[in-house]
Amino acid sequence: MKATSTPNRLAKEKSPYLLQHQNNPVDWYPWGPEAFDKARKENKPIFLSIGYSTCHWCHVMAHESFENEEAAKILNDNFVSIKLDREERPDVDRVYMTFVQATTGGGGWPMSVFLTPELKPFLGGTYFPLEDKYGRPGFKTVLGRVSDGWKNDREGIIEHGTKVVEQLREYSAAARPGETKTSEAMLINALNPFSRTYDNEWGGFGDAPKFPRPAALNFLFRMYGRLESREGEREQRDAKSALGMAIGTLRKMAEGGMHDHLGGGFHRYSVDKFWHVPHYEKMLYDQAQLANSYLDGVLITKDARFEKTVRDILDYVRRDLTSPEGGFFSAEDADSLLGHGKPEHAEGAFYVWTKAEIESVLGEEAAGIFNRVYGVEADGNSPAGSDPHGELKGKNTLIERMSGTDAAKLFKKTEPEIELLLASARQKLFEVRAKRPRPHLDDKIITAWNGLMISAFARAAQVLDDANYLRSAQKAAKFLRDQMWKEGALRRSYRQGPSEIPGFAEDYAYLIAGLLDLYEADFDPAHLQWAVELQATMDNVFYDNANGGYFSTSGKDPNVLLRMKEDYDGAEPSPSSIAALNLVKLAQITGDSALRERADKTLAAYAEGLAQMPNAMPQMLCALDAGLNKSRQVVIAGKRDADDTKTLLREVRQRYAPNQLVLLADGEAGQKWLGQKLEFIRTAAAIKGKAAAYVCEDFTCKLPTDEPAKLRELLGAK
Repeated sequence: MKATSTPNRLAKEKSPYLLQHQNNPVDWYPWGPEAFDKARKENKPIFLSIGYSTCHWCHVMAHESFENEEAAKILNDNFVSIKLDREERPDVDRVYMTFVQATTGGGGWPMSVFLTPELKPFLGGTYFPLEDKYGRPGFKTVLGRVSDGWKNDREGIIEHGTKVVEQLREYSAAARPGETKTSEAMLINALNPFSRTYDNEWGGFGDAPKFPRPAALNFLFRMYGRLESREGEREQRDAKSALGMAIGTLRKMAEGGMHDHLGGGFHRYSVDKFWHVPHYEKMLYDQAQLANSYLDGVLITKDARFEKTVRDILDYVRRDLTSPEGGFFSAEDADSLLGHGKPEHAEGAFYVWTKAEIESVLGEEAAGIFNRVYGVEADGNSPAGSDPHGELKGKNTLIERMSGTDAAKLFKKTEPEIELLLASARQKLFEVRAKRPRPHLDDKIITAWNGLMISAFARAAQVLDDANYLRSAQKAAKFLRDQMWKEGALRRSYRQGPSEIPGFAEDYAYLIAGLLDLYEADFDPAHLQWAVELQATMDNVFYDNANGGYFSTSGKDPNVLLRMKEDYDGAEPSPSSIAALNLVKLAQITGDSALRERADKTLAAYAEGLAQMPNAMPQMLCALDAGLNKSRQVVIAGKRDADDTKTLLREVRQRYAPNQLVLLADGEAGQKWLGQKLEFIRTAAAIKGKAAAYVCEDFTCKLPTDEPAKLRELLGAK
């Protein structure tokens, strides 16, 4: 293995992932016409490699195969090789991931796909080792077979690729209204698949590996909110079950090794069912969505542990994933160097500890308590089967094995003494860890993920009454407005300037959702105005007028073979799911019936899927819950920064009410835009100079009150 002395053409790219491959001996091209023209001119198949810069197995394949001279020669002689960052081009990634999943039964990154010069896929997979092993054909073996096949049966391969694209096009045309109608029964029945797969002992759904799936938690919390006040035996049972699954999962994740107990935030997923040994990369979209999930937990349970978890997620993002301009970076890598000046690296190296290391930092007594609480063992604490490559041998991933209460009893100390000792120990270890080589930072700023993060900071500012979090949300929103909104359209990403890649449906949907949450945090109507403008653009570019729902792409790029609609709320929710919920909210804010009609048509387009596989679309179920509820607006009439206004707002913000909108009527000029949309904003007024609250349903308001206790009563009424 060796790198070339002369960088290849990827050296001119901005993507951190592509730049990681600039010194490969492979003659890489970025996705674009230069590569396509070469393949067509020379009549060569295309090898398309898709990944992202913090992907562990992408690094493994790079070191094994793309730095290997022999493999590079086969590629350079027989293929046109294209390297693509899935985070920059999710549209291309989705097309070929759909193909790989359909033909192999699985997917993931790195993704390796062979295409005809017309970009039609005919063979695909994920990670290939260099030589035949792990029960997988080696990369060189695969290259040889494809090369031989292209030489000997080119027409057959091209015909196969054409048929594949036709089948994929038929599949991608799904999501259209049918005979199935949306109803509350659909929501109730959707609890069943979650109950069947819930892990009663460790939380989460299914067995190893375990992924956080905040969209599922969003749905479960909403079902608790919908049913908990009803008197029926089944409703009470379902409410208790929904809440138990959501809270149980959040607690086990917070205790687990997937949670970074020293630096805050969460790793991507757990390789075991115990949430113990994670895949150590940290993604921005996980931090944003999990912060929101724990905020819901705070509102419902008032559990101080959940508040602490929210704060350590957000403080991690502020410290390590925030650009000087206010945008949020994409991710931190799973891998890092074992030491400064050493070439060796390993997954999790930055995060794991030996027992001896901890004892040398903390001293014998404190280490004894810390190690008992966090499961540290002399030989390492990885469960059997969770470390197939032996990288964690003798190492410990910190995981809470004992509560502070139990530790106090065991070590004959008070709980405050234990908490103080553990806090001091964590800080000392954090400072020592900070001197290690840090994992690679992917400093791309992605519009969609920033929208999710704006939402988390804005909601935290409301629930936790923390102005620092509000400032983070406001600064990020300003950055996106200044840098990513060009000539009435969003850009996808930013690194050393905004990219030329246009925003996708998810960029619009997630940002609109973030702006709606930000308005409720600071009541600046400019956020609503921009959200309405973004929604109009999103509807114009991505909405399926015939069937409802949103395409992921504009359909204007001839090199993207399929215009797809997503129907799965996975690590990131689908654009249509978020858009449906945005439309319900925007219709309530603006009184625009056309927005509500699009929401209803979108829900109808996915009704069949919600009935058959509801656990695939939990965020769409959230939109359905909102659509089936009466609209409720709480209007606070008072000066924005006055103490009496803040008192009423605190009352409103301390309850879980996902289908409730909070609006401000402060009499300032900035509210005129909102007043033009809603009559009750124009007429809402303070009572004898004191801030007043109006609780409105379906645009009809009850008598106002300036008393927090009376407001509490009105908010509790069903």
